[in-house]
Amino acid sequence: MSSAPFKCGDPVRVRRAFPPGHVRAPYFLRGSCGIIDEILGSFGDPEKLAYGQRNAEPLSLYRVKFKQTDVWEDYQGPAGDTLIVDVYENWLEATDV
Repeated sequence: MSSAPFKCGDPVRVRRAFPPGHVRAPYFLRGSCGIIDEILGSFGDPEKLAYGQRNAEPLSLYRVKFKQTDVWEDYQGPAGDTLIVDVYENWLEATDV
């Protein structure tokens, strides 16, 4: 997994993009910042596989931890609550936050 562009502990942001078609980044997470919690491996790009493109480069899949208060601005639960979501590398960008 040396080709994975991020490592555990890296801060990332889910790209704020809204392309048409079959995409694999939850709408509510776009623009949210989190921390890489685990590297799950490399897999076929699900957005390309959905359209029959079987020879696309594999993408790294990450388990990303988000603070609930960073995802939902009106979150009323405990400040330490987190959300963990699997996100492909093409939806992540490095951030300092």
